Amino acid sequence: MTPVGTTVRKTARISLALCAILLLAVPAGAGMRAGTGAGFDSQSDKQGERVLVVADAETGEPMLVTPVENGTRVTLAYTHSVEKTPVHDVYAVDGNELEMVEMRFQSYGAGLPANADVTMEEGWFVFDPPGRYAQVPVTPGDVAKHELRVKDEQYDLAALSGGESVELFVIERCPT
Repeated sequence: MTPVGTTVRKTARISLALCAILLLAVPAGAGMRAGTGAGFDSQSDKQGERVLVVADAETGEPMLVTPVENGTRVTLAYTHSVEKTPVHDVYAVDGNELEMVEMRFQSYGAGLPANADVTMEEGWFVFDPPGRYAQVPVTPGDVAKHELRVKDEQYDLAALSGGESVELFVIERCPT
């Protein structure tokens, strides 16, 4: 994951590119989810509204743009490659950052916290890791079956990205 301070310039470039795409591709007063043509509701033009963007890690091309607000939970759910059990990395939107608020997993395996303060809740190990990120890199895979959950929506990241690496980040929605 990328710490907040190290990616400000890259995120700014991607934000400007995304604004240009939105301004060129979407009629005034409308919004989009990249690749779907679905619009935001009429409330989406409020100043200061934020969007979660899933963008190609190499090109910065947005694959998904969906409205979020402070406190919106964003969950990256996947299957652990060795243990073959579910893992949920849960983030909360805080301004233009994603704050990791918990990690849930059902068995210990490589890459999962072993020497941390972990509690047990309804069959899940729950870890409260510290971390605030400007961008969260993800390399979706068929084995891991990466799924992004935002509000009531679920997105298959492997299908969305064609298996290519992506970055998740939050920006203020540009005016259309």
